Amino acid sequence: MSLSPSAQRVQEALRALGFPHLRVVELPTSTRTAEEAARAVGAEVGQIVKSLVFLGAKGAYLFLVSGKNRLDQRKAEALVGEALRRATPEEVRTLTGYAIGGVPPVGHATPLPAFLDRDLLVHPRLFAAGGTPRALFALTPEELLALTGARVAELKEG
Repeated sequence: MSLSPSAQRVQEALRALGFPHLRVVELPTSTRTAEEAARAVGAEVGQIVKSLVFLGAKGAYLFLVSGKNRLDQRKAEALVGEALRRATPEEVRTLTGYAIGGVPPVGHATPLPAFLDRDLLVHPRLFAAGGTPRALFALTPEELLALTGARVAELKEG
């Protein structure tokens, strides 16, 4: 079965980055939210990687957050050294090439500095969006770090 164009772009990005063994799959059910994605693959919500885009005066940033956590904006601002705001859906699409609910951690139109929620490291297997609200792919925390060059940080509220 062939992938939709957006999911195919993610698959090609994974291949180009040297991870051809990672496979984007499109499911019959929605994976738009962390809860829906976890249900769709039989995983814990904490295993779902949320790709959140924030903007500051100096640029845009990608925060890869565990599905069970909320991003603490103050911690994010301290990491990047500037005030941030959540990108609008239009800004997310322009920066990444993908719509909210399907933003993968790789293959963006504009390369974004990435930060990884420390809580994602406790799971042997993670699931990240694959370019559409019905697509995702499984990977290890180590693969996610290698793919994104993300800096591990304490990102959750609380």
